[in-house]
Amino acid sequence: MKRCLLLISLLLSQHLFSQSGSKEISIIPEPMSMIREDGVYQLPRTITLSAPSTPELEQVISMLRESLMRPTGYVVTRQQNKGKSDLMLELKTGEKERLGDEGYELQVNAAGIHITAYQPAGLFYGIQTLLQLLPAEIESHEKRSRINWVIPFVKITDKPRFAWRGLMFDVARHFFTKQDVEKFIDDMVRYKYNLLHLHLTDDEGWRIEIKGLPRLTEIGAWNVKKTGYFGTFPKPAADEPKNYGGFYTQDDIRELVAYAKARFVNILPEIDVPGHSLAAVVAYPELSCTPAANTYQVRSGEEIMDWSHGAPPIALVDNTLCPANEKVYDFLDKVMTQVAELFPFEYIHVGGDECPKNYWEKTEAIKELMQREGLKSMEEVQSYFEKRLEKIVESKGKKFMGWDEILEGGLAPSAAVMSWRGMKGGIEAARMKHNVVMSPTTFAYLDYMQGDPIVEPRIYASLRLNKAYEFEPVPEGVDPRYIIGGQANLWTEQVYNMRHAEYMVWPRGFAIAETLWSPKEKKDWPRFFSKVEAQFARYDIAEKKYAPSMYDPIFSAVRTADSSLLITLGKESEKLDIYYSFDNSFPDRFYPKYTQPILAPKEAVMLKVVTYEGKKQVGRIIAMPLAELKARVGKK
Repeated sequence: MKRCLLLISLLLSQHLFSQSGSKEISIIPEPMSMIREDGVYQLPRTITLSAPSTPELEQVISMLRESLMRPTGYVVTRQQNKGKSDLMLELKTGEKERLGDEGYELQVNAAGIHITAYQPAGLFYGIQTLLQLLPAEIESHEKRSRINWVIPFVKITDKPRFAWRGLMFDVARHFFTKQDVEKFIDDMVRYKYNLLHLHLTDDEGWRIEIKGLPRLTEIGAWNVKKTGYFGTFPKPAADEPKNYGGFYTQDDIRELVAYAKARFVNILPEIDVPGHSLAAVVAYPELSCTPAANTYQVRSGEEIMDWSHGAPPIALVDNTLCPANEKVYDFLDKVMTQVAELFPFEYIHVGGDECPKNYWEKTEAIKELMQREGLKSMEEVQSYFEKRLEKIVESKGKKFMGWDEILEGGLAPSAAVMSWRGMKGGIEAARMKHNVVMSPTTFAYLDYMQGDPIVEPRIYASLRLNKAYEFEPVPEGVDPRYIIGGQANLWTEQVYNMRHAEYMVWPRGFAIAETLWSPKEKKDWPRFFSKVEAQFARYDIAEKKYAPSMYDPIFSAVRTADSSLLITLGKESEKLDIYYSFDNSFPDRFYPKYTQPILAPKEAVMLKVVTYEGKKQVGRIIAMPLAELKARVGKK
């Protein structure tokens, strides 16, 4: 009888998956090649697993077993012999040319699941794809009963487009614990990111223990807790407790490096100098050009830069290390020695961005340095600093990397550039035959608002999901050999906790992941939009946070000849229908549907909108004051 019921269940599941195209397979990032076949494989209640016995794979197998056993309640047993198994992981020495170090082939058929790769990393990425082929409930933290645990028959051949697939996590502006960083790693590897860039130092905190320089973490890691809009806070009073922050011990760093390595992630450390260095200056004021530095305090979100004149900013306090001070280079040698020992990755990122120079301009030691070295501008002063720092970094056996400002003044051949001010710096560096990681604000800054400011935490710029998906790291006319990859950056001035960090990264992190892994010709915005929705279902089950902003309308308005307000509502997908009201009630799909620009009634004060897909509400109800739209008319 049990055998009969199992057969009926299998036939039903095959029928559901194989009817005329049936259920779409949604994998992010899109595989290089995917062939769908009729039928499904039913996971048995006892799953036999065979895999090579290599140190690199032991933790991978442990993670796979937990991922399968926790939500299914099934048993996964390791099979030591090479006989038939339900789930086979196999390394093949002859697949280097076809799959490379991170590629894999995944086949699901009546015989079971077979993942092959040239290297363990490929098997790991094949497993990430396998998990996305399973029902969404595989993401559950607890056992799910009554789920038909089936996988569609499919053959996938896959490998990445770029070797550098990065996410930057700013742990300096707000401190995130070691456990937070581990969770960040777990989330990013599901979408085949392989590089975590840790922004470890800034004006708001120094987050890494350096032996022999205890004040960096005793003083530099702590500020006054403020809540509100970062950059607008008043200067803390002298007696306010500086107990908000934290740092990673060197043992913490070693554990993070090992945790990342087990998931085939490299960690790129960033020590941001000579600007963005207020925390270091407060700890050791002698590193500054400015005598008043001994009165400074670690920034708590008060305004310290005047950006009204553009970049570089005018500093209101001197947050720079002094290029004319030999103590600075001794300090950096100590720091880089220990950073190099802690992080095995080949590069150290040294920042170099947004360095104000107005304090340097009035410093006698800087003037003497310029005369002695023949420097003609403040930009050349920074270049002098960067060249000396470059030698320090290289003396530790590491390669030098910085933001695109480090291009000013020339670089050593092994130095790499991370281009953030658009693509221009990356193009220039590639033409000089430097390795480039593209990370432009235009497409890859995840701290930007992802919907309308009326509902999003306000910051100075916006980046919607469809714009992030347009990211193309290799510009026309640039030799692709020098574009080693790309990266999305999460700056955390306005990000206070991990739940909000998740909200800011996902789903835009999906868009960057697909850009960096998938073949360029595989990108398809309508299909991607639907795949994101499938991931949302998984995130709901996993209780992870994400931004639903892709469902929000895009508001714009103009004044007509008679001064009426004409409102246009854009949308990111043709799947969406927008419904609205002006009468202060809450619209649903029985309200007027937006089909063309609408005139606001003369006495109306509020426009409310909501989006649907068919009969299902997908968007938030957004209340837009008409006074806000009127204020935006004529503004860019």
